[in-house]
Amino acid sequence: MSVRNGSPPLEVKVWGEFACFTRPEMKVERVSYPVMTPSAARGILEAIFWKPEFAWRIREIHVLKPIRHFSILRNEINSRQSDRASAARGGHYFVEEDRAQRHTLGLRNVEYVIKADVALRPHATVPEPAYRDQFRRRVKRGQCRSQPVLGCREFPAWFGEPHAHESAIAVSDDLGLMLFDLKYRHNKQGLGIGAQPVFFEARLENGVLHVPAEKYKEVA
Repeated sequence: MSVRNGSPPLEVKVWGEFACFTRPEMKVERVSYPVMTPSAARGILEAIFWKPEFAWRIREIHVLKPIRHFSILRNEINSRQSDRASAARGGHYFVEEDRAQRHTLGLRNVEYVIKADVALRPHATVPEPAYRDQFRRRVKRGQCRSQPVLGCREFPAWFGEPHAHESAIAVSDDLGLMLFDLKYRHNKQGLGIGAQPVFFEARLENGVLHVPAEKYKEVA
């Protein structure tokens, strides 16, 4: 995949009432990173505009609002639901026997600006500026393929064009190891055999999370 040198990044502002960018090391309880992860930002961009001819590469994530947390207990079920599982139970399901309360430590009143590049794949036949223009038009009109979310499906994200007068918060802090993305593994027949998480040392510099470009080589 290739990114055109010298192109300014595409930008979109996203915001929402609640968010949870779950740390993968937390097996049961959901605990959010203090800042949106690159993989979550990519998911938002793909919900707005996606084509198989290109991939999104996140450059920066700007945090526009102070980092605030909230804590809730949620009722969840332990088993995955499917027609096969339902048939194995004789078609009956009693949620009281499968319910569990789990704690969520998330973020509230979040607002970010995502800056990203379009990386063309080898089979792309349309020039990069065409995709960039399509994305800008969709952001301006508020169009999306599916509802973007802030980490969890129950936390919707709204999006629009950034405003010139808005700036990132004046906070700098080491965030430790943060999930960058998943590297999908395949066997000799090209079939998927699992995914391996890739991490990076994250740091917030004056409210901006810079994403290391070299990490994209690890998940390519």
